[in-house]
Amino acid sequence: MSDAAQPTAAEVRAAAEAVKAALDRHLQAVEARDGDDDPAVYEAFNALAAAAEAYDERLYDRYDEVTPFEIPGAEDSLPPYAGPEEPHALSVMIRRDYAVVEPQRLLAQAQRIADLEADEDGPEAAAVVGGSAHAAIGVLFGEYEPDEIASRHKEFGLEEGDSTLWVSAAEELSDPGEWLEAPFEQADPERIVCRFDVSAVFDDEAADEDAGRD
Repeated sequence: MSDAAQPTAAEVRAAAEAVKAALDRHLQAVEARDGDDDPAVYEAFNALAAAAEAYDERLYDRYDEVTPFEIPGAEDSLPPYAGPEEPHALSVMIRRDYAVVEPQRLLAQAQRIADLEADEDGPEAAAVVGGSAHAAIGVLFGEYEPDEIASRHKEFGLEEGDSTLWVSAAEELSDPGEWLEAPFEQADPERIVCRFDVSAVFDDEAADEDAGRD
């Protein structure tokens, strides 16, 4: 607990009262909401998040204690939803980054797959991997679903980087082949129903916060 510019007990109490008031305003906005994307609910959510963060900081600075919950700040949230109220179609957009940390393992695994295919379909069906990382990656991703590669990446000589998954709402399914030339061009944050991010930076931030509170 730092000795510099500690809040007073009255300031901590005032921050707690502000959280209570923000909770009441958020509940009122939810009860009176006009549709799924009511801006009043969005504003009340952000106000509650800001009040909770301020209380958490003052509580820690004064008493070296934290709250048992965490509300994301406004800067961490998506923009207000502006998609269809009743989605009739969904687009799932996934990005996963990998580093090739063991090229020989990657090549060996791809060659094993190619050899198995040759045994089943004849030598003419086998992919020529050799020392080509491009060919090995093509064989690997042609054989396995992305989720299986994600769960077994170490077997293939890969190291995980950041990943994200966006579920976007649409009013109707796109025509076959419509977006294939630019598949991610229409990724609109205002149509995102839910989003899931994985990154080592989150672990680093959590570790920094724990270290700062020791």
